[in-house]
Amino acid sequence: MLERCLGSLFATSSPAPAILVIDNGACASDLSGLESSWPGVEVIRLPGNRGYAGGCNEGLRRAASEYVVFLNDDARVDPDWLGPLMRAAGMDSGIGALQPKILSLKADSHGRRMFDYAGAAGGMLDRLGYPYCLGRSFSGIEEDRGQYDTPADIFWASGVALFARRETLLSLGGFEESFFMHMEEVDLCWRMRSQGLRVRSMPQSVVWHEGGASLEEGSPMKVYYNHRNALCMLLRNRSVSALALLLPVRIVLEAAAVVYYLASGTGGGARAREVIRAAVDNLRVLRQTLRQRRAIQRTRKISDRELFRGAPVSVFLLRRGGQPAARGSQ
Repeated sequence: MLERCLGSLFATSSPAPAILVIDNGACASDLSGLESSWPGVEVIRLPGNRGYAGGCNEGLRRAASEYVVFLNDDARVDPDWLGPLMRAAGMDSGIGALQPKILSLKADSHGRRMFDYAGAAGGMLDRLGYPYCLGRSFSGIEEDRGQYDTPADIFWASGVALFARRETLLSLGGFEESFFMHMEEVDLCWRMRSQGLRVRSMPQSVVWHEGGASLEEGSPMKVYYNHRNALCMLLRNRSVSALALLLPVRIVLEAAAVVYYLASGTGGGARAREVIRAAVDNLRVLRQTLRQRRAIQRTRKISDRELFRGAPVSVFLLRRGGQPAARGSQ
């Protein structure tokens, strides 16, 4: 998987990227010959698994370029993927992050170009804090027919392939490492947009993603991280007045998720327990979350009213695996 990813990066037409591979403390990995097999690749070995957020932050600190791209190793890039991102960022200093069009490496039974679940044509957020994507609607994953080929403002850029200005990320403190994995890029882009920076899709750049390489859909651990981090993200970033209205609704929906999983059959009990554990763990670290919240709210420049103008209230379906998927106004 990593060899496939590196091969596509080495075929990048222009400009040629500097490549850092983060060996995130995985005891089963053996990357000892990687640097000799791929000249120019630098392997950064971490002593322990710091999750997606921690691994990306280490890469961010080690990078020396103006721009960085966080790329999953189960992805493959088109040869001309990087140029459109560089040009878009260079033309608009108000852009904090960009997301390529993310297509699935797993072709459907008819051989159609399908969007990938993790990011698709750009990440959005409803008023309750549930993330969804253009190209990933209530009815499922869409075929890429060029319907999202116009660059547009989005709420968040997927961590599958997230392009950003290095100095902007450093000023924001990078990804929140306590998230470990899942939702950390949504939280980062939320903080970015609260500072008045734009997050945009750049569909002229295409990245292909296999998906599910870290945690399978339906995994109880995925349920845990999705529910825990979604609640924490809401507490960190939403205004006081909005939280007073929305938090009771979210608590009811968390309880509904427990009931849903219990009624879903095999494995539902384990997933239901993870939803409860996610809520308990949020209570356990509530004081720390509130400290982080104060720092975030103190420096924000854009109100919730502006951030969520035109966003749907919440039309969602609890999908198997704990990831809510919503149909927005698009």
